[in-house]
Amino acid sequence: MAGTTPGTPRVLRAMNDRAALDLLLEHGPLSRTRIGKLTGLSKPTASQLLARLEAAGLVVATGTAAGRPGPNAQLYAVNASAAHVAGLDVNAQRIVAAVADVTGETVGEFELRTPGRRADSVVRQVAEALDGAVKEAGLTRSDVHRVVIGTPGAFDPGTGRLRYASHLPGWHSPTLLDELAAFLPMPVEYENDVNLVAVAEQRLGAARGHEDFVLLWNEEGLGAALVINGRLHRGFTGGAGEVGFLPVPGAPLVRQVTKANAGGFQELAGAQVLARLARELGIDDEAVRGPGTHHEIASRLVGRAAEAEEQGGGGPYGRLLDRFATGLATGLASMVAVLDPEVVVLSGELIARGGEPLRVRVAAELAELAASRPRLITGEVTRRPVLRGALESALATTRDEVFDTSR
Repeated sequence: MAGTTPGTPRVLRAMNDRAALDLLLEHGPLSRTRIGKLTGLSKPTASQLLARLEAAGLVVATGTAAGRPGPNAQLYAVNASAAHVAGLDVNAQRIVAAVADVTGETVGEFELRTPGRRADSVVRQVAEALDGAVKEAGLTRSDVHRVVIGTPGAFDPGTGRLRYASHLPGWHSPTLLDELAAFLPMPVEYENDVNLVAVAEQRLGAARGHEDFVLLWNEEGLGAALVINGRLHRGFTGGAGEVGFLPVPGAPLVRQVTKANAGGFQELAGAQVLARLARELGIDDEAVRGPGTHHEIASRLVGRAAEAEEQGGGGPYGRLLDRFATGLATGLASMVAVLDPEVVVLSGELIARGGEPLRVRVAAELAELAASRPRLITGEVTRRPVLRGALESALATTRDEVFDTSR
């Protein structure tokens, strides 16, 4: 708001404009009468506000309320085409890109498989994935206002190099961020993938309304996101939440963990543990013997255990859930002791497959191991949560820019 003074009519108008736009995003199309009631503005002021936003291309008339003739029945909505953003979800196997309009509606999505691609072609891979989503949306690359890219690990703010993700080929060049900035015409931001899951849960899912929470993610690897006073805590090098490296009781002490790309908690409760636990408990069926990665086998096992619980529980599958829950709670107890969060959100495919039987077990174990007792809840954003978090992160900044009518 350069050149303006707080409290001036121009600033107050801008504040009212933003309040109205946020209401339209939350509620969908509204009449001027309804906007006036929700904002506390008089009918003439609400009419002037809508005329101003319509002239600026930020709202559009969308029809009339059913059965209500007259100008007060005219409905208004945010102009979805006022801005577009993109998000990318990157792992060692693929890049998924999506484009959303300013209302948050996904209008294009594209998946690029990356195994076997040359490690030095990351910029081309990003461009190909982004262009695929942009084409699906019927747009061009220049229509995208901002891109947020989610990766495992974190880019060190001091060096610009990716840390904590040695399994991601081609992403460790010290010049990569400069190359991407030079190649793409819009601002590009980078965020840890699990942090973006927390953004999605905070904006759209289980963590709405919570200022202090921990999100534990268990899918192809173990990770956490820490939200303190409503803000992500990233740490000095961006490594806050890399809890796969956390030394925990019950797992061997791993030294030089960054070279090993493993650590105590990952070895105690990561995907690779489930097949071993199953063998120790005498489980030897197609869930264990079938093909697939550690993650795919673990997902089958946890899903089978949850199904067995629904059919009466007990037996080796019940004991499998018990031991898996104990491993998860052991690492969580250390995080809870340091952070004392209000809520712990359990997320990722392995935890989702375990469902309520697993959540109940983890909560019971954590109550035994931790002095404080945060509420454990299961994540609600289950479809591409990293990608959804990237879009939500990009939308937050873009809306601040596009909806600022004080300039």
